[in-house]
Amino acid sequence: MDVTKLNTFVDLAETLNYTQTAARLFTTQATVSKQILALEKELDTTLVDRSHRQIELTWAGKLVLPYAQKMVATQTQMIAALRRETQTRSMTLTIRSIPSISRYRAFNLMSAFAQQHPEVDLHFSEAETDTLLPSLADGTSDIVFTRLFEIEQTAYDTLIGETDRFVVVLPKANPLAQEATLTVTQLKDQSFLFLNEVTNLYRPVMALLNTAGVTPKELYRGQRIDLILGMINRGMGVSIMMARSLDLSDYPAVTTVPLTPERLSHLAFLRLKNHRTPASDLFWDFVVHQEQ
Repeated sequence: MDVTKLNTFVDLAETLNYTQTAARLFTTQATVSKQILALEKELDTTLVDRSHRQIELTWAGKLVLPYAQKMVATQTQMIAALRRETQTRSMTLTIRSIPSISRYRAFNLMSAFAQQHPEVDLHFSEAETDTLLPSLADGTSDIVFTRLFEIEQTAYDTLIGETDRFVVVLPKANPLAQEATLTVTQLKDQSFLFLNEVTNLYRPVMALLNTAGVTPKELYRGQRIDLILGMINRGMGVSIMMARSLDLSDYPAVTTVPLTPERLSHLAFLRLKNHRTPASDLFWDFVVHQEQ
C-alpha cells in the first residue's frame, strides 16, 4: 500500500479541507482528491463523505484513520532511523542554527572546526527556531545551535557557550531612549513590534509584559528582524530583542536600552543523548576543548 496516499488521508482527516491539505503537502487540490479516490478504490470503501459543504469522515474513514496514522508514523520512524544509521557510518555532520548565529562565537567555532577537520563532510544551514529541536528528533540534524531560556534539557547533551540579554529597541527620538535602563512598565504606552511565535522570543517577551501587568499595543508581529528595525527607524514603535543579535549599522535612528531587571538567554549547542556519531563526537570534543 502506498504510504503517500495514507499520509494524504491522515492530513485530510485533520484539516477536513482539500485546499489546506494541498498547501500543507505542497501539492494541488486535484492531486489530493486523486490520491483519496485511489485509496478508496484500493480499500473498496468510501473514506470521505463529500455530500455536504464541509467534508467529514465516514464510519470507514474513522475506522481506517488510526491504522493509517500508525503506518505513516512507522515509515517516518524508519526513515529517521535509516538516516541516523547512515550518518553514524559516515563522517557527515549536519548542524542547523538560529538565523543570528553569525553574531555569536559559535559561528567562529564552526568555521575553525571545518578548517581543522576537512575529513568531515559538514552541512550547515539556518532555520527557524521552532524547527530546530524537531530536526534532532527526525534525524535531519545531528547538532543544533539555539537559544535557551531554561538550561535544563534532559533529552539533550548541552554545551552552553554564551549568554545574551533583553534590550529595548527604540527610536533615538523617543524620550525613553535617554534612560540608562528601562522597565517593562515604562513601555506600557508604546506601540510594540514583536518577533512572532516561530522565534523563541515571543513567549518570554509576552511573559515579561504579563508579569508586569502590561497589555501591549501590538502594531506588528512577524519574523523579520530587519523589517522591525526598519519600522523602528521610522519611529513606528518599540521592540524587545536580544542585544547581541542586533546589527544597527543600517539603522542610524535606532538605539537600545538595557531592560531591567536583567533577563538572560543562553546560547547552546544541543544533540540527542542517544544519537552520537563519530563526526558529532569530533565536533563536540573540539568545542569543549576550545571553550576550556
